Amino acid sequence: MRPTQILTASLLCGAATAALGAAPAQAQSADTEPLEAAPATAAEDVIIVTARRREERLVEVPVAVTAISGEELSRRGALDITDVGQSVPNVTLEASRATNSTLSAFIRGIGQQDPVSGFEQGVGIYLDDVYLNRPQAAVLDIYDVERIEVLRGPQGTLYGRNTIGGAVKYVTRRLPQDPSVRVRATYGTYDQAEGVITASAPISDLVRVGGSVARLSRGGFGDNLTTGLENYNKDIWGGRMSLEVGGYGEPAFIRIQGDYTKDSSDPRGGHRLIPGLVSGAPVLDNVFDTRGALNDPEQEVESYGLAMHAEVELSSALTLRSISAWRKDDSYSPIDFDALPAVDLDVPGAYLNEQISQEFQLLWDDGGAFAGLLGFYYLDAKADTLFDVRIFTTFAGLTAFTQANVDTETYAIFGDLTYDLTDQLSLSLGGRYTWDERSAEILRQNYLGGGSPEFGGAGVPFGAASTDFQGSRQFKKFTPRASLSFMPTPDHNIYASYSKGFKGGGFDPRGVGTNAPAATPGAPTDAEVAAFLSFSPEEVDSYEIGYKGNLGIFNIAAAAFYADYTDVQIPGSVACEVGGLPSFCGVVSNAGKATFKGLELEASARFGGGFGLAGSLGYIDAQYDEYITNIGNTPTDVAAFRVVQNTPEVTGSITASYDTPVGPGDLYLGTTLSYRSKTSQFEIPNPYLDQGGYALLDASIVYSAPGDRWSVGVYGKNLLDKEYKTSGYTFVATDPVTGDIVNGANGFPVPTLGPEGTLTAFYGNPRQVFATLTFSY
Repeated sequence: MRPTQILTASLLCGAATAALGAAPAQAQSADTEPLEAAPATAAEDVIIVTARRREERLVEVPVAVTAISGEELSRRGALDITDVGQSVPNVTLEASRATNSTLSAFIRGIGQQDPVSGFEQGVGIYLDDVYLNRPQAAVLDIYDVERIEVLRGPQGTLYGRNTIGGAVKYVTRRLPQDPSVRVRATYGTYDQAEGVITASAPISDLVRVGGSVARLSRGGFGDNLTTGLENYNKDIWGGRMSLEVGGYGEPAFIRIQGDYTKDSSDPRGGHRLIPGLVSGAPVLDNVFDTRGALNDPEQEVESYGLAMHAEVELSSALTLRSISAWRKDDSYSPIDFDALPAVDLDVPGAYLNEQISQEFQLLWDDGGAFAGLLGFYYLDAKADTLFDVRIFTTFAGLTAFTQANVDTETYAIFGDLTYDLTDQLSLSLGGRYTWDERSAEILRQNYLGGGSPEFGGAGVPFGAASTDFQGSRQFKKFTPRASLSFMPTPDHNIYASYSKGFKGGGFDPRGVGTNAPAATPGAPTDAEVAAFLSFSPEEVDSYEIGYKGNLGIFNIAAAAFYADYTDVQIPGSVACEVGGLPSFCGVVSNAGKATFKGLELEASARFGGGFGLAGSLGYIDAQYDEYITNIGNTPTDVAAFRVVQNTPEVTGSITASYDTPVGPGDLYLGTTLSYRSKTSQFEIPNPYLDQGGYALLDASIVYSAPGDRWSVGVYGKNLLDKEYKTSGYTFVATDPVTGDIVNGANGFPVPTLGPEGTLTAFYGNPRQVFATLTFSY
């Protein structure tokens, strides 16, 4: 760690240790049941959670998981799911490069930022216990939310899809028994204007209906100086509807949900970090301005789905649960990599996804020594990605078209059992057996004279397809989990756990089949192409020790972890030659081995007079131990020159709050300072794209009338107006071993695809101030 990082980490750790506990609004849970809190005493807040599918006090749960309640999210003025990443240790949640609604998620160094079909997420995203197979449309806006949960480490023995890095769960509110109406209106800087109406009513003693309609809009932080469109704006319509039967003490419960979101925001253009190497176009002063001319297809994201959650108590100890879902999302995105009017590196794209899933859980809890569950999960998902790569400035009308249809079918059986060896010592054992089948149809075709017909271009095919592949692979794996929990008193828990994570392999959707090495002269065989395009599964062995304690007005949750990560999947694109013409090629490797070790602390305290203090701290030492790449057809270990992407060494936050009665109501004042140390966007460090350490300051003031009949809040996000990069694109020459950028005679990086050079960055939101008025009945 550098001295500045050590100093920052020490300050954060000191504040968090002074607070000694998990934030009161950050209960820990991993289920769809609402969080419950017993009446607070002078000594502690007793929080009841269902992290292991049964009610337990927070301190009893040997799981590294943070949940932030809807009330706390509202107090903070959280706008979407990425806000959660500011206060949870060792977590990165960001909108992917050149998109408004595709999510890049990393937990403890494990994730995936490539959104094209063929690459599975390292972090699972769940909407009301339904796993979202693709990252498109996963930057979920926050409204009508019960809580958002972040589970760290491999998951898979308690629910849903196996995930190698962790899971993020967005849990919506269940309908109340009585009629209710809630209206929220927001207005702020950059013409931010939002409205959300939520209503529900009982049809009978057992049946309730309700839903929400949301209109979310904001002007751009900048402009596209070529097309005249706004840049980084927001234009979203969304809604959810629910029908619920039973619950509230009844032995059966059924919830049928439908949701719909349409995002018509303008395309998000990047900020060039170097001048145009041919045009001489200067670097723009405003990082939120851009010059890219591509606007075809028009930007649009549409996502919708249906889900049914049903559970029935078969006896006082046995419960059967079923979760059925169908989802679909279509994203059309014009991505101008070079961010210039010329068609130097323009990529119109479409992402078309559909999935069905079914999950069954059988839960046992009789209040005795044994408790556990047995589950079955099935997923059938289709992901189609189509895109042009247009480099007209290199060769008139030159386009490389790709269509990659990748289907995933997976089955799993999982289970988890806890046995109380004594009143103080408990053992939990779990396991999952997963069958994955990945099927791919990949077509790559060069066009001349314009873009491909699939995107309305006038180009004609040039030569034979460089990839015309159909194939499938199967992956099977057993992944165990075990934990031992010791509670010397009811208010202290020391635990140790082990879990194994697994993510299946697949096929590189951007791979060029004709480049596959052939054993004999001539074109490669189908088997050689399949081997060339495919990549292997990755695995992680994760070890963790932790402590949770209630210490009067203080609470604490601390963990230390160690992980061995093998066959790490590293996707990417590089400039190459296809059919005698310049183009791009997918390059996917199983890098080898990596080791992650780190510490996490979440703490809080409630002092007298309404004062509160909460903090979080994450530290991770993430290193590649082996990173094999081919240099001149020679396998070379370059681990010493590679870093783990999107994984800052230090993350932390401090929140100070004050609650006090004012007149007949209550006033809340809160401020949060969050920090992230230096972050690399890719495995090869890039001085242009990598983001140095930075801090963000947020604050809020909320007044609530008696009974929360109405409230008014004023919120400030990024009050210091910090400018920071979140992602980017690079197509410039680098040293094959060290990764150092190669500069030309003009002092700027040498371009590898398109003569203008592509070094383009995307930025986090600037300072925003907004006010929200809420009425409830």
